[in-house]
Amino acid sequence: MALSFNPDTIRLPKGHFIGGRYVEAKGMLPMHRPSDGAAYAECPVADVELVDQAVSVAKTAVRESGWSTRRPRERTNAMHRWADLIEAEGETLARLEAISSTRPIGQLIQGDVAVTAEQIRFFAEFADKEGSDLVPTDDKSLGMIMTEPYGVVGAITPWNFPLSMAGWKLGPALAAGNAIVLKPSEMTPFSTLYLAELAVRAGIPAGLINVVLGDGQATGHAMTGHPDIAKISFTGSTAAGSAIMANIARTGVKPMTLELGGKSPQIVFADADLTLAANAIANSILVNAGQACVAGSRIIVEKSVMEPLIEAILSRMATIRPGPTWDEASDYSPVISERQIARIDAIVQAARQAGAECLAGGRYLERDGYFYAPTLLSNVDRASPAVTEEIFGPVLTVQSFTDEEEALALADHPTYGLAAGLFTRDLSRSIRMTRRLQAGTVWVNRYSRSRDHILPTGGYKRSGIGKDLGREAYHANRKSKSVLINLQDQT
Repeated sequence: MALSFNPDTIRLPKGHFIGGRYVEAKGMLPMHRPSDGAAYAECPVADVELVDQAVSVAKTAVRESGWSTRRPRERTNAMHRWADLIEAEGETLARLEAISSTRPIGQLIQGDVAVTAEQIRFFAEFADKEGSDLVPTDDKSLGMIMTEPYGVVGAITPWNFPLSMAGWKLGPALAAGNAIVLKPSEMTPFSTLYLAELAVRAGIPAGLINVVLGDGQATGHAMTGHPDIAKISFTGSTAAGSAIMANIARTGVKPMTLELGGKSPQIVFADADLTLAANAIANSILVNAGQACVAGSRIIVEKSVMEPLIEAILSRMATIRPGPTWDEASDYSPVISERQIARIDAIVQAARQAGAECLAGGRYLERDGYFYAPTLLSNVDRASPAVTEEIFGPVLTVQSFTDEEEALALADHPTYGLAAGLFTRDLSRSIRMTRRLQAGTVWVNRYSRSRDHILPTGGYKRSGIGKDLGREAYHANRKSKSVLINLQDQT
């Protein structure tokens, strides 16, 4: 199957998706394709009134459809039909995402589309398999912990993996019996709109999934402060997550799940398989050009093997094939925007001026669009912004250590604790280190999520609150109620 396509020939969804139909809206935010910088569309911005309309439709839909009160297996079956359609319409979904995002079409077909369908199927099976619990009490009473859906859940997804991030939010919320109002990034809305359309075609009642477009200041602010949205789920930057928490606090109290930023270390010991470690480290920063919250951007390597590890990483970096996301030959992504690529370069150049040595990259690639060369910085100070700030680009730093304590001290970040990588053949060491690393996810002798959706993801420190994926995500979309029944004869 030929995957390459002409981006100018693709018909884009227009408007918001509310109540099972597109709601026309005038474009307000200009959109530029990362692959060539061309202005190609406008994104409408939902105001308070339109967000209120979407929430009202969601409340009515969850009540009148019986989605949360029907046999749970009916929810499961409808979601499986949705997953089937996602796979059947995978090429359309991938093209819609490739136009606006940083994800190459080949990686979308093989990865994001397939993973999203798997996630929907995974959460669908929770609907009739997770429920309330009987708890131990004395023989004069019956104790239960009952769970029930929140009603309307608000979800906000980022631009870096639009399709799969929508699956993270929609899957558990729907399986748990909720309706959803979802705001995708204003830079990458189109695949999410079509995903919602496919849900209705699969038989999920119209109005259970509503997609409102806009930016954080207007649309996101209206959503997170809305009194009838009972729970918020957000993936994005720590700064945006903090703003959401503040807005919720100003307008009321509601639970939230926040998966936020990271500055993740990858620790390599001298006994590690260096080829495996180098490939894993390089891939973690090359995939999506490092635009991932879990990007393993800080190499912390035992001094005796620093040189061969760096050599192997540089060799892998040299194999990239940058190109537009609509070309199936491309395997290296552009940066999302002109503003973001300028920020990446500013941090790199500041590090160099402060004494860092640039072993590779450190420059724009000379081609159309927003492409930045894979970059590796050594001789970096621990206080350097290249080490401390989430760059969200293809930039690695390398530091060396002599023993476990020094490795742990370098790995510990004052702000972030999202993920960490560890490379060693010593099982005892891997367990010792894993117990002490301050990160919500630790990968040992690998650095990537698997398709085992049972493993939750979430961070320590300012990297977030709560978990996505796993059964934790399903339970985060249901509230619990304690019940104690007196069984004594009342006569």
